[in-house]
Amino acid sequence: MSVRHALLALLSEGPTYGLQLREEFEASTGDVWPLNVGQVYTTLQRLERDGLIESDEASDAERQKCFRITEEGRAELTAWLETPSDVTAPPRDELVIKVLVASRLPGVDVHALIHAHRGYIATLMEEWARLREDEAEFDLGLALAIDAELFRLDALIRWLDAADERFVRSSSELAPQVATSAPRLRRRAVVRR
Repeated sequence: MSVRHALLALLSEGPTYGLQLREEFEASTGDVWPLNVGQVYTTLQRLERDGLIESDEASDAERQKCFRITEEGRAELTAWLETPSDVTAPPRDELVIKVLVASRLPGVDVHALIHAHRGYIATLMEEWARLREDEAEFDLGLALAIDAELFRLDALIRWLDAADERFVRSSSELAPQVATSAPRLRRRAVVRR
């Protein structure tokens, strides 16, 4: 998640203060991704240093600076919005790593591990679905964030099911042999654009 670009987007709507930016960020993301105030101000300092925003010097009576986006900031925001996110390399997902590591360890029941994680994710999906029914009807940001999370969790469940099937097929094919370790990959899997 790019807090930097999200703050630029909020500032493109007009000048505002750091605390307001935090509140607007959380509201625009359906309060799913809370921001630390320190993170907001650190990001604002970097944006100002890089010439993407500017601020009015706060007087003694005012305790907060008012920030506004610069033309360079608008260009940066536009470039970020128009550039597809780099999804060529798979993310380093802890669940995927657990399953891959567990598959190499003797004495680990990979099927039980997969079943436990699948159950946990199914429970999370139920909680997100309930939240969508209860609170997202009139909050577009929250509804979209919940939909994204439900799709992500659904993809994890589908992957766990596919992994479990592969382990079943693999164990039935290798039943006559006792494999002490999984074969090493000879090349790195990379999707080319």
